[in-house]
Amino acid sequence: MHVKAKTLAFGGLLLALTVIFMSLGSIIETSTLFLLTAASFFVGIVVREFGLKAGAAFYLAAVLLGFIIAPNKFYVLTFTAMGLYIWGIEAVWRWLEKRPQFRERRRIFWISKYVIFNLIYIPIVIGFRDMLFARAVSDAILFGVVIAGQIGLFIYDKAYDYVQAHVWGKMRGRVIK
Repeated sequence: MHVKAKTLAFGGLLLALTVIFMSLGSIIETSTLFLLTAASFFVGIVVREFGLKAGAAFYLAAVLLGFIIAPNKFYVLTFTAMGLYIWGIEAVWRWLEKRPQFRERRRIFWISKYVIFNLIYIPIVIGFRDMLFARAVSDAILFGVVIAGQIGLFIYDKAYDYVQAHVWGKMRGRVIK
């Protein structure tokens, strides 16, 4: 396997930024969700620039380094879920690109986004119920949390699309030549 020096250097820079953002989430508590979101967007940048395999390697390296370096391991777990979602939707998008025979590709893509998200989110909410909530919560509140997660996914996904199209789209030509 040949890795170009430019690819390796750029991936290393993004990996460093990812771990810095995860660590800063512990320091700047008011911006934790923003910083973890930004860190997870780097997974998507690597996937789009270098492919799914490089994206998976980047994601695993970010998770491992996060557990070693970041002071708050719970935030690394949050990044792990967010990064897995980003990698998953990018994989689905690449899979759909190769299948032009599907007429409803956009609809399939949106359904896939919510399936991937809920496969990650619902087990976390149910499995870590005691850790996430200070006291016992009713099933109705838990259901409300699941619904709020769906709304949060919509916002997160729109932010990701915006960053990829506008922010990274403008920076890409200047950073990668």
